[in-house]
Amino acid sequence: MSYTAEQYEQTSEKLKLVREEIGRYIVGQEETIDLTLYAILADGHALLEGLPGLGKTMLIRSISEVLDLSFTRIQFTPDLMPTDITGTSVIERMPDGKSHFKFQEGPIFSQMVLADEINRATPKTQSALLEAMGEKTVTVLGDTKQMAKPFFVLATQNPIEMEGTYPLPEAQMDRFLCKIQVPSPTKNELMEIMKRTTGAKNIKLEKRLSGGELIDIQQMVKEVIIADDMLEYAVDLVVATHPDQPSAPEMIRQYVEYGSGPRGLQSIVKLAKSRALMNGRFHVSIADIKTVAKPALRHRLLLNYEGISTGLRIDEVIDQFIEVVQQGQNV
Repeated sequence: MSYTAEQYEQTSEKLKLVREEIGRYIVGQEETIDLTLYAILADGHALLEGLPGLGKTMLIRSISEVLDLSFTRIQFTPDLMPTDITGTSVIERMPDGKSHFKFQEGPIFSQMVLADEINRATPKTQSALLEAMGEKTVTVLGDTKQMAKPFFVLATQNPIEMEGTYPLPEAQMDRFLCKIQVPSPTKNELMEIMKRTTGAKNIKLEKRLSGGELIDIQQMVKEVIIADDMLEYAVDLVVATHPDQPSAPEMIRQYVEYGSGPRGLQSIVKLAKSRALMNGRFHVSIADIKTVAKPALRHRLLLNYEGISTGLRIDEVIDQFIEVVQQGQNV
C-alpha cells in the first residue's frame, strides 16, 4: 500500500497533537518523549534509564493515556517470579463440583506494559519477558497465547552501579529497539514540575489516537522510503562498531569487545523512519539516522576490560565512530 504526501502530512499533524498533549503534563524531557514515540511507531520496545524520581514511570503512563492503550505496571523486585508476569493455571471449581484448570492471565497481557525498575529482579524473572518481547506470544505449560495488538514493553531501570540491581541479560537487552537516557531536569524545569505536581490543579490528559489508528501509522512507517545511500550510511555505522573490521576507528579497536549485530541496524532504520514520519516526510534523511544512532546502539556495544577500567562511556565511543564514518562518506 502506498501513501500520498498529504497522508504523511496529516499523520504528522496527528502525532504533533500527541506530542503536545504529553507535554501538557510532562515537563521538559523533549528528547526522551520523542525517542519513546519513535520506538512505539516502529512497533518496538524501549528501555529508559535514569536516576529514581525523574518521571520515567509517569511519562510511560501518560503516553498510554494519550494513545488510549490498555496499561499495566509490573513492579520488578528481587522476589518477583516469572509466573507473576506471564500468569499461571489455577484450579476452578464448577457448580457441579468438578474442577478444571483455567489459565489466569498475568499483567503482561496488556497493550502497553510498564516493566518498572526491571533491573531489580533476578535474571530468571527478567527472561520471562523474552518470548513476549521477541515473538509477541507467551507459552505456559505448552499452551501458546498471543499478546494484545499493539503490544509494547516500556521498561525503566536505574543505573547499574546502584545497589540492589542486576544486569539485564544480553539477549534481553537486544530485544529493546532503543535505550533512552533520561536526563535530570534543569532549574527552570524543576520550578515548573513543582507547580504542576504540588498545586491543587489536576491535569487530565485527552486521548489523541486509538490502538487501531496506531497500527495504521505503524504500517505507514514501514512504507517510509530509505534511499540506498542512506541505508549504506546506516550499514557503515554498524560495521564500524566491530573491532575486527578494517573500517573500525581506533577507539573501537582499543576499547570495544563486541559490536552491534543486525538488530542494531534494524533499529536504526526503523527509528529513522519513525522520525521522518513525525516530521512529515516520507523519506529518511541523514539527520534521522544520526539522531537515532545512539539510542539504537548504546546497549548493543560491549566494552572490553580496558574500556571499562578507563571509565569510558559508550556514548563517547558512538560519537567518535559517527564522526569517522561521516568523514568517510564525505571523501
